[in-house]
Amino acid sequence: MKNIFLLVLFFSASVLFAQKQPAMAELTDQNSFSMVVFPDPQSYNKFDVNQPLFELMTAWAANNIDRLKVKTVLCTGDLVEQNEIRIPDGRNGNQTSEEQWQAASRSFQRLDNKISYVVCTGNHDYGYEKAENRMTNFPRYFYPERNSAWRKSLVAVANDSNGVPTLENAAYEFETETWGKLLVVSIEFAPRDEALDWVLKLVQSDKYKDYTVILLTHSYINKNAKRIEKEGYKVSPANYGQAIWDKLVYPSGNIRMVVCGHICSIEPYEKNVSFSTDKNSAGKTVAQMMFNAQTADGSWHGNGGDGWLRILEFLPDGKTIKVKTFSPLLAISPLTADKAWRTESYDQFDIILD
Repeated sequence: MKNIFLLVLFFSASVLFAQKQPAMAELTDQNSFSMVVFPDPQSYNKFDVNQPLFELMTAWAANNIDRLKVKTVLCTGDLVEQNEIRIPDGRNGNQTSEEQWQAASRSFQRLDNKISYVVCTGNHDYGYEKAENRMTNFPRYFYPERNSAWRKSLVAVANDSNGVPTLENAAYEFETETWGKLLVVSIEFAPRDEALDWVLKLVQSDKYKDYTVILLTHSYINKNAKRIEKEGYKVSPANYGQAIWDKLVYPSGNIRMVVCGHICSIEPYEKNVSFSTDKNSAGKTVAQMMFNAQTADGSWHGNGGDGWLRILEFLPDGKTIKVKTFSPLLAISPLTADKAWRTESYDQFDIILD
């Protein structure tokens, strides 16, 4: 009886202290599972006053793992504005690179040892300000041992440009009852041929050829949903969107979705999101989604992105993904909860993978 009493008391306390926010995300089907996508967080981390907003987003994701049956959290890269500076200019951030990396790492601590999250690198995560070379502080802060949840999901890593295995190119395995086995692969910004070759051999191997593969990379499609052919960064050799498609996605046969960020301007928000589909070499649909919200408030140096993230709900039919765009920042206050969802056609739609 004592044990039952303690169990009831614990459950009652959990209910009592659980925060019920004015706007709550729910699955449309309780047999679904989900993934959460964070767009480029650089503008949260470059200003000290913005940094708690990204931590709010990661805290929200941690608090909703069970409610939304979250398999993993994806981040599209550009964790920082400048990878290696010591004197911020005050306008494009007031944090040194070390402080920005510390802020990014601190936010992801909310997810450590709770869920396997996947982070790719962006152009701002390399060089001094943005990809003048392939030097990066990413491996200092994101390494296999920091998150115990990776011990069950992290199945492969590749070498970086210095020949060192890091999480810049990594693969994570997830098992589901309705979609079978999934493989999420993250690749470095403007990947070298060696990185693309590694992914292709991995996904076509006997072990993974029957998996559904999701590719996470930073730069891939633009605001018009066209694959990027060339960019002006100094890193070389490098491959951008069209080359990634030609050399990896199209011939793979089992990469069914590509998620990216990168493209951003102070144009209307809808110019910073895009979506398209194409057929791969096996005749299967490949969904390609670009999502970047860092100028959602209309400014390069605003609050970092209004807290917008995406919830991908994988329905139990094994082919439909519901995309919804949500802001935990707006959801926590009764004064703004009615603005916590973006319901325009480019922010709320269904993906069908035939």
